[in-house]
Order: sequence, then structure tokens, then C-alpha cells
Amino acid sequence: MLNQHIPNIPWQQLTTPYGRGTAIPQLIEQEQYQKLAELIEHQGTLWQVTPWVLLILLKKLANKNMEDVSLQEIELYLAVAQVITEDYLDPAHTVQTMQELLDAKYLWIEDEEDDELGWEEETPKGYEQQAFLGYYYFSHLLLQEALPTFTAINAHNKETTKDLDELITILKQHDQ
Repeated sequence: MLNQHIPNIPWQQLTTPYGRGTAIPQLIEQEQYQKLAELIEHQGTLWQVTPWVLLILLKKLANKNMEDVSLQEIELYLAVAQVITEDYLDPAHTVQTMQELLDAKYLWIEDEEDDELGWEEETPKGYEQQAFLGYYYFSHLLLQEALPTFTAINAHNKETTKDLDELITILKQHDQ
């Protein structure tokens, strides 16, 4: 999945725990990993933006100088990995492809005026079971695919060793 082309991501129509994902491209560009972590994982929940943020960050990570990877970036990946349990890893319960998560039926309308009403619905748009489980499932697949990169960084970046050890252990447990 990390080799796939990054689609045009409608950040304005994807949610975070604090509203829409509109600010995410700028946060990615500025490498604001702590702020991004707060938007993709909150209180044990992954959000609509999560797999897309991971896709972009992990593609960039693969091309970074290993010594330049920050602890905050690794903490972001670890925060996501820590909330993904075996319950989320059955592909039979999610959408078929990550691209499907961008189908109009899962996206919020561009006008944010009625967002409060959208959150009051029994199941807010984009949080139907198949889509919601997809945020976890595809985030997991992306992290799994980046395991060789995490392992290589761990061998060269002492600042991130403790968190990378934990991240690698979690990913290997899920792979069994």
C-alpha cells in the first residue's frame, strides 16, 4: 500500500476528534507530529484521517535519513499501534480497499455548518461499522508494511530506541 499513488485526499470532508482535517496537510509539511498524533488517535479511537495521515508520513519516513527521525514521529506511530487490537484485524468486517474510505457515502459534506447535528446522529457519517473498522485495519496494514523501515531506524537512531522497540514488538505480535 505504501507504493500506491496518494489519492486526492478530501481533508475538509474527513473528521478528527476536534473537527475537520483541513489543517492536516500543513501540519504534515511542518512536521508537527505531536499535533498530528492528537488528530489521528484520541482516547483509544482512530479517526477518518488516520490511515491517510499514516500513508503520507510513512512514505516520507522511508526516504528520510534514519538519524533525522524524531521521537515525536515514532510516538505518533506507536500511539496508533497501541490501540489496534486483534478485534480490528479481520478484513471480512471492513471495506475492501483503503480507497473505498474516500467514497462519498463516508465523507462529510464540505459545509461544516451542520457538523454538530452530524455528530448527534446514532452513527455519524463515515463511522458505520465497515468504514470505522477500516480506519484500524488499513492503519495496521500500513504500519506492518513499514516494519522494515522501523527496524532499520532502530538500528541507527538511539533517541527512538525505546519507543521503536515497543512499536516493533506490537507489530510483530499482530503479525503472528
